Amino acid sequence: MSQATPLLVAQVTDIHLFADAKQELLGLRTLASFQAVLAQLQALQPQPDLLLLTGDLSQDETPESYQLLHSLVSPLGIPTYWLPGNHDCLPVMQQVLTEPPIFPHKAFGVGNWSFLLLNSGVPGYVHGFLSPASLDWLDWQLDLVGNRPTLVALHHPPFMVDSHWLDGSTLQNPEELFAVLDRHPQVKLVLCGHIHQDFERERRGVRYLTTPSTCIQFKPQSNKFSLDEVEPGFRLLKLYPDGRCETKVERVDYAFQPNFASTGY
Repeated sequence: MSQATPLLVAQVTDIHLFADAKQELLGLRTLASFQAVLAQLQALQPQPDLLLLTGDLSQDETPESYQLLHSLVSPLGIPTYWLPGNHDCLPVMQQVLTEPPIFPHKAFGVGNWSFLLLNSGVPGYVHGFLSPASLDWLDWQLDLVGNRPTLVALHHPPFMVDSHWLDGSTLQNPEELFAVLDRHPQVKLVLCGHIHQDFERERRGVRYLTTPSTCIQFKPQSNKFSLDEVEPGFRLLKLYPDGRCETKVERVDYAFQPNFASTGY
């Protein structure tokens, strides 16, 4: 990879796989929609250099669901890194998601970029929180990487997203995260999942992006739980050596009919 060539990164999030391949989430079979996303990823030319899985990879938190995920992602041959969401079981993930091309590392470099992956999950709760240990680790890692452009990822967005029912489950201590990031101008991007929709905010030169789920989509700016009719998707990012980023959301042509009358899950 030349210094002028951008790094191509795919973000995939909120897969909600079950051990039972036929099981549905609100009327949608999460395995089938994820397979549609993987097929579109596999057809990309050029192929992504890196795949980031940003939480809620399982819905039932079973070893079998993570084993299924591993078996589906491995044929892509793309180096893949992950972090947990509120529906995940971290100890099980740490046992299963460790064999190449899936790696457990939370601090690594590819090309001219550094990547730092955070655990914002709180066991037993839907909202996110970054522990003092996680924030200290982030600060330390950012000191280590120096001026290399850096992407930080976590499951829960650190902003309100103009959706009353979702805003109670975002990151609960965003100011503590911002205090760390403000000390390190090499951070260019923060990627999140959790809200099952495309959302962007900029703060002090840092772009904060969320990405659609590979399964059900939440309707933006809704006061109560509400599903959207748009297709599943993922995000592609071109990361340039000088810290610039170009990004777009890719939607998958996947016919589905979730339970729009649902009031939650």
